[in-house]
Amino acid sequence: MGQALSFFKLTIKDVPIEHKTVLVRADYNVPLNKKGEISDDLRIRASLPTLRYLLDRHCKVVIMSHLGRPDGRDASLSLEPVANRLAELLGQPVAFVGDVKGDQVVQAVKKARAGSVTLLENLRYYREEEANDADFAHEIAAATQARYFVQDGFGVVHRAHASTDAITRFIPGVAGLLLEKEYQTITEAMEHPRRPLVAVLGGAKVSDKITVIERFVDVADKIVIGGAMANTFLAYKGYGMGASLVESDQQPVLERIYAAAVKKVGQDAVDEFIILPSDLAVADVISETAPRRVVMADAVATGDKALDIGDRSIDTVVETVASAQTVVWNGTLGYAELPAFAHGSARLALALATQPQTTSIIGGGDTADFVLKWDGGTGESFTHVSTGGGASLELMSGEKLPGIERLLDARK
Repeated sequence: MGQALSFFKLTIKDVPIEHKTVLVRADYNVPLNKKGEISDDLRIRASLPTLRYLLDRHCKVVIMSHLGRPDGRDASLSLEPVANRLAELLGQPVAFVGDVKGDQVVQAVKKARAGSVTLLENLRYYREEEANDADFAHEIAAATQARYFVQDGFGVVHRAHASTDAITRFIPGVAGLLLEKEYQTITEAMEHPRRPLVAVLGGAKVSDKITVIERFVDVADKIVIGGAMANTFLAYKGYGMGASLVESDQQPVLERIYAAAVKKVGQDAVDEFIILPSDLAVADVISETAPRRVVMADAVATGDKALDIGDRSIDTVVETVASAQTVVWNGTLGYAELPAFAHGSARLALALATQPQTTSIIGGGDTADFVLKWDGGTGESFTHVSTGGGASLELMSGEKLPGIERLLDARK
């Protein structure tokens, strides 16, 4: 990319962390299968560089995270399976403690030695976590006796919770290596990209991505719209969308987006700047057995649901990213849970994977889940696969993230 940005917060490389007890906020909110087994360990693997850096410096490492949305204690959402997987990846034991505060944690941390790893139980067993409760954060800090708090859970820094915000009132906070990498990579792509910069935006709803679309109108050279979001754009343009998901209340937003686009590129070039599907894959029901039918965008029947971009549109997307130096992709291009309607997303993934000269940044959430399944779980086919869905969107939008803002400022 262009010029390197300097990170504006202190990191674990900037403080005397050797031989200290360190409390790490990781994001181990990993998907589980029906048997309760981890089906994708990207977020665990992504935390390893920070943990190894700390272990190499003889730190006593205590990790906290959440998993899912439990209503009180829920054994099916315990972090114990994560502790087992983390131990396998690190090649050393990981002690698991069935709480996040209190005497059980105090004793476990006292017993732990330098160079050891302890994982605490699911933070969200306590409602105080999402309430950003200062007393709860103080109890965690007191139980762990940590000298530094390390924020390395990029997927949670857009939330002001006890483990991302209030905790920094009691322990000085610095960034881990993953957090620094995520921030730098995404910010550089938005502020100093190698051009042309193409944004590929999909997913279900315009309303979820208003600010990021507006930001890309400002910074991108081309914007490709797919997913159910494209239905709303096409409806705005006057196309009949049958029984497809359409957000009819987003018309004022689209007027604003198109006004900004016209101001940037002119009326004649706006449809080459914001690229909509020319054809769509449709079905009358959303089901595993529904056949994929491709129709032109102006020929969607009354009962049809648009569930993917069509074959011509796929070719257009592939041609568009072929000329790009930087591609930022956030949101699948169709109903990618069903193989018949994952064609657009799969072809885009293939195009990016076979363009190593292109900087490819995959937004987290459903897009990351899709590309990881597509390339066997490693993400190595792409320049960067983000571990944060909402956090990456908010960072791309130019918003400040509470979990980063609360960390110690870098020395100027």
